[in-house]
Amino acid sequence: MRKRTKPTDGSEGAEAGNSAASLTRGLEILRAFTADDATLGNQDLIERTGLPKATVSRLTSTLVGLGYLHYDDMLGRYSIGPATVSLGYSALSSSAVIHMVRPLMQALADETGAAVALGTRDGLEMVYLANCRSMSPVSLRLNVGSRLPIYRTAMGLAYLAEMKLEIRQSVVEQLVAAEPDKEQELTRLVENAVEDYRRDGFISAFGSWHSYINAVGVAFRPTDGSPLVALTCGGIVDLLSRNHCREVVGPELVQLTRRLRARLAGQPDPLPAPNWKTSAE
Repeated sequence: MRKRTKPTDGSEGAEAGNSAASLTRGLEILRAFTADDATLGNQDLIERTGLPKATVSRLTSTLVGLGYLHYDDMLGRYSIGPATVSLGYSALSSSAVIHMVRPLMQALADETGAAVALGTRDGLEMVYLANCRSMSPVSLRLNVGSRLPIYRTAMGLAYLAEMKLEIRQSVVEQLVAAEPDKEQELTRLVENAVEDYRRDGFISAFGSWHSYINAVGVAFRPTDGSPLVALTCGGIVDLLSRNHCREVVGPELVQLTRRLRARLAGQPDPLPAPNWKTSAE
């Protein structure tokens, strides 16, 4: 096969730049979908991405053709296509962290009656990568793909506290730019989170997301180079009192990360089996 000759007029660079821009915009369209969206229309995509109508129409047509979006002719709306589902499933199923942590998460969820989740940052939000619930009818009903505000949740605050200083400062600046009227509140929440994390090894968030929800969070930095993640255990205040969060669930989340690190390294469990119930109020 004859090799393609590189043009000397600079057109290849322009072509590559256009391709990169199209790819970026196509991904923005896919990211516009959240776990709560069954379908989105053209106007929804335009509002969420800020892209021109013609650009959205062109890119959605391409994404439908590739299988990353599905178009419903009757509704005139788009949904996530099988290619996107397959890509996301492959990423999750190949993660050693998710595979190893799920049994530990489920055990904690069963014992506390609360919900336990693993997530990572996507922009200024945290997105769930794994979630385990107890059989309790009042457990939080969030799922993989759910998005939460980063600075109002225990998961997000723990993630911020574990970040390198310069990166955390950059994220805080972006948060302030997005919500300038909340600058004092979010700065206070982040500063308190960093101090609590340094002192206790976990973050407590009492009513900062919803007034009736208490939660604790810890961060976990995999040693295999995988991205930083965070774990949270949260539930209604009747299940997780402030004292129970501080004295029991927080320390158990810290122990959970130690067990996870040992399992990923192929080492024996470094801690005795947990006993949440005997320590609860």
